[in-house]
Amino acid sequence: MSNQPIKLSEKLATFNEFWSPRIVAGFNGHDVMVVKVKGEFNWHSHPDTDDLFFVLSGRLTIQMRDGDVVLGPGEMFVVPKGVEHCPRADVETHLIIIEPEGTPNTGDAETAAIKTKI
Repeated sequence: MSNQPIKLSEKLATFNEFWSPRIVAGFNGHDVMVVKVKGEFNWHSHPDTDDLFFVLSGRLTIQMRDGDVVLGPGEMFVVPKGVEHCPRADVETHLIIIEPEGTPNTGDAETAAIKTKI
């Protein structure tokens, strides 16, 4: 464990893939990740966990069946567990997401992106 700050901009500079989260830290059994997004993800839900999105840069629309939530830099939103949603970014957007360790980003281990630790 390092006593140095985690420089998110440096972590984000290590990859170019969209919708492919990178683990930058652990926190009480949770993965703290950075991710670059652009375009539309897929409609999904997490039956057992909430889904936290924190926008570092860009703009994120979280589409939900009962209405959209639009986030800009410095804003966050928690999608409650079991709520179907579809994140979308019209421009490249950088996020922090926090999920319990091992949580598949699609809610389904078979279709989830592999999380890489950096």
